[in-house]
Amino acid sequence: MPATPTQATTSSMADRAYDLLRDRLVLLEIAPTHPIHEPALAEELNVGRTPIREALKRLETDHLVVSYPRRGTFATAVDFHELNQISEIRQVLEPMAAHNAAANKDPEIRAELAEYLKKIDSLDESMDQRSLLLLDVHIHRLIYRASANKHLEETLVRLDNLVTRIWCLVIDQMPPIAEHIIEHSALLRAILDGDGTKAAQLVSAHVAHFEQALRKAP
Repeated sequence: MPATPTQATTSSMADRAYDLLRDRLVLLEIAPTHPIHEPALAEELNVGRTPIREALKRLETDHLVVSYPRRGTFATAVDFHELNQISEIRQVLEPMAAHNAAANKDPEIRAELAEYLKKIDSLDESMDQRSLLLLDVHIHRLIYRASANKHLEETLVRLDNLVTRIWCLVIDQMPPIAEHIIEHSALLRAILDGDGTKAAQLVSAHVAHFEQALRKAP
């Protein structure tokens, strides 16, 4: 049966709550292990309790929140020791996504990739830290979507969220964010050129370089 207008509205509000809360959790604006107060969030985001609960269920699947009976819901802790396992998987899947993205001829996807390339090439280093972090996250998510494999996309988005949380934990000890983002320029060009082999090689090197920088930070 098609969704009723009320169901569609609730779903839309849940999606909005999910997107907003996910970014806050990924950027550690909701601190690790911090309790999630549903009534306060519902009021702040101007949505009902039901959309908040639906969003939190999805975020628990993403390993960004955890719920305990009779205790409530909390932001998950950031475990630096997970970096090795996350990077091991990303080294396999990120090149696959980049290779697939290079084969994607969808004009809308290509237009989005080209637009992000323009943003990188005209990067304003005076951008605030949050805007730069979100730019990096959105570039990654677009490449994953361009892979045209929803299972690959979902897995990589979840892993990128987790590694970004680790990044935010030590960001003051890391190289400037803009330097990291500029590395995506050659990658996006390779994807737009349809060079899947080069795109895969570039993203593999990018993941390795980023992991090394993180390990030097603590």
